[in-house]
Amino acid sequence: MNQSESPRPADGDTPDGDTPDGDTPDGDTRGGATPDHDPRLFPRVTAYRFRRGTLRPGQQRNWEEHWPTYGRNVADDLVDPQALFGRVAPLIVEIGSGTGTSTAAMAADEPDVDVIAVEVYQPGLAQLLGMILREGLENVRMIRGDGVDVLTNMIAPSSLTGVRVFFPDPWPKARHHKRRLLQSGTFELISSRLRPGGVLHVATDHADYADWIAETGDAEPSLERLDATTGAGHVPFSLKRPVTKFEGKGLQEERVINEFLWRRRD
Repeated sequence: MNQSESPRPADGDTPDGDTPDGDTPDGDTRGGATPDHDPRLFPRVTAYRFRRGTLRPGQQRNWEEHWPTYGRNVADDLVDPQALFGRVAPLIVEIGSGTGTSTAAMAADEPDVDVIAVEVYQPGLAQLLGMILREGLENVRMIRGDGVDVLTNMIAPSSLTGVRVFFPDPWPKARHHKRRLLQSGTFELISSRLRPGGVLHVATDHADYADWIAETGDAEPSLERLDATTGAGHVPFSLKRPVTKFEGKGLQEERVINEFLWRRRD
């Protein structure tokens, strides 16, 4: 879940088997997709903090009518990007898209780039779905599920032009560091899904997590660090992000936004 766009309560896990409010009763079972009530969608130990949420009536109608076109639940089947988007284009996966503010704005700026937004929080996906419909963003699709699960089981090796991770939960307490998304194994996994020359773009405003991210990413031998200021010419997609409400608040509080770029070695 994207820290910048999805407010979170204190730790609160969903009991195994619970169906969050707002889920459709029949579930998404296309092509072996995980049903909406399945605990796989709500892992107990995770790199984000899960919270329940309900859909407003308009969001529920959009979800029932348009989710089968623009989204699917995590599954054990590889995504076929050409079938998903109806074309061949550079492909980016955004892990933790939150309510989709950045996703929609960046997709609108780059209509020739396809984006798969990965998020567990259904109301956040519903908000992004609304933006897709209003703005006619045919280059965005969504997967509901944990980012590591999706990368492992649904994204083919060496298939991505880019991966975006904006403001992941820092899990500041030392005993929770194991829950941080960007561990050494995750960097290795992301690198394996990038094509040679593909780029990982990370942003955080948490100083300790920034140090952790820098050290862990630099230790991955298949990735090389690019300068976030001068290295843009080596990135095959736009780095321009909108300032979200969360990020704007951080800037007012004089928190430093740290941007990182790593490119998969040839």
